[in-house]
Amino acid sequence: MKPIFDLARQFLPADRTLPHMMIAQADRFGDKVLVQIGEQKLTFSQCRDLAARMAGALAQAGIVQGDRVAAICSNRIELLALLLGCGWMGAVLVPVNTASRGAQLQHVLANSGARLLAVETAFMPALSGLDRQSLGIERIWSIGEAISGLPELTEPMPQTGPIVPPAPLGPADTLAILYTSGTTGPAKGVCCPHAQFFWWGVNTGALLGLRPDDVLCTTLPLFHTNALNTFFQALLHGLTVSYETRFSASGFWDTVNERKATVTYLLGAMVPILLSRPESEQERAHRVRIALAPGVPVQFQDRFLSRTGIGLMEGYGSTETNFVIGAGLQDQKAGSMGPVFSGFQAKVVDEFDEPVPDGEAGELLLRADEPFAFATGYFGMPDKTVEAWRNLWFHTGDRVIRDADGTFRFVDRLKDAIRRRGENISSFEVEQVLLGHPAIANASVFPVRSELGEDEVMAAIVLKADSRLDALALVQYCEPRLAYFAVPRFIDFVETLPATENGKVQKFKLRERGVSAQTWDREASGYVLKR
Repeated sequence: MKPIFDLARQFLPADRTLPHMMIAQADRFGDKVLVQIGEQKLTFSQCRDLAARMAGALAQAGIVQGDRVAAICSNRIELLALLLGCGWMGAVLVPVNTASRGAQLQHVLANSGARLLAVETAFMPALSGLDRQSLGIERIWSIGEAISGLPELTEPMPQTGPIVPPAPLGPADTLAILYTSGTTGPAKGVCCPHAQFFWWGVNTGALLGLRPDDVLCTTLPLFHTNALNTFFQALLHGLTVSYETRFSASGFWDTVNERKATVTYLLGAMVPILLSRPESEQERAHRVRIALAPGVPVQFQDRFLSRTGIGLMEGYGSTETNFVIGAGLQDQKAGSMGPVFSGFQAKVVDEFDEPVPDGEAGELLLRADEPFAFATGYFGMPDKTVEAWRNLWFHTGDRVIRDADGTFRFVDRLKDAIRRRGENISSFEVEQVLLGHPAIANASVFPVRSELGEDEVMAAIVLKADSRLDALALVQYCEPRLAYFAVPRFIDFVETLPATENGKVQKFKLRERGVSAQTWDREASGYVLKR
């Protein structure tokens, strides 16, 4: 699994920053297309110039090195421009999940301390319920077609500004803060340094076996690590990446065919969704040879390969870490994530951080050999940073098994989190919304498995005495307060929640019971969530 170039030699440690990467690769690849979003294309040279000019626009808006710039935007050139501009001048991009609403959005904006907020006009309504007085946002840039009723301090996002020189940055400087859902508290902002994205691009490219003529295509959103590191794969390996607006099962094959993609990116649930559709000639008319597809249930992998000819590559990485565990396509083993990749260390431990024997489940701990290949901590949460990185190892909260051959198998999550359609959902945040309903005395939110082999959100609800509430009304209460993917699908009204002597809810008992005959199922009811 040798990369196209010896990137570690080409980019010395001090050069593993976005400006150095942009300048070096623009000199090398010039007029080759680096990015396509919709019908817009930007070459390597144009992306370098866009970085310098957007940095100028940010500077004119009063942004200085170290400031945070938040963005609520779909896969558009403007979002990429903000990433490049921030990285060029040393500001920090905070890309916000476009489905964020209510208290979750308030927390992200307040915790990040963003001075500037760029919002696609389609998502402007999400700002209406915020307490703007408590936020430090000084101005808002609107992206896209003008609409009426914009908040005060709003102005159109400038296309470019004056060219400014790159800031003097180091590999440890933060490029982006990515919010990952909390498990026992609010979402945490992961501080991702420039060098972490460098190593994402190097390692993922090596594992995918990228070739000089590859075309990358992803339908995943740029506010997630997966799509962001796809940009660095293309930048570092001299390739073209195409970003699509969203995943569409009906349009997926047309998209990869039109883009002439050779590499694509899927999440676990996407594969069974694609397989659930009728077979078509388009499934074999493409040029795609490999898909990075972590978390695909084993029973779907061979079916997908035989039907589409695309090999699925499993592996392990997280927002806080990197592509740490994985193997090339030829070395994939069903049910296994693979071995530890070069440059990283992994061990499986018990509750005291003591290693457990091979074949026994425990928590996965990770660390990197290279400086700043991992995130540097959680923004504004030093206690959570120390907790996660204690004993000089990053504690993933994931329960795995190391086999005797050195490969790792995923078992489940120790953390109280739910993962649905590639989105991490904090049960804590969903519970806080449920407990805000005047009829609810107590609530517990937990994952149950769906027919697609992923998590679905289930809630067990205890009503207050003499209160009445039906499941559909509760879902409608949740809709304006939660991201659509976090709204519970399954709802049980129960007399009590199982608890320990000190009152802690025993969620494992709720998970074991799961969906029963009395459970209300939103999908079975026919109700469609508003997005």
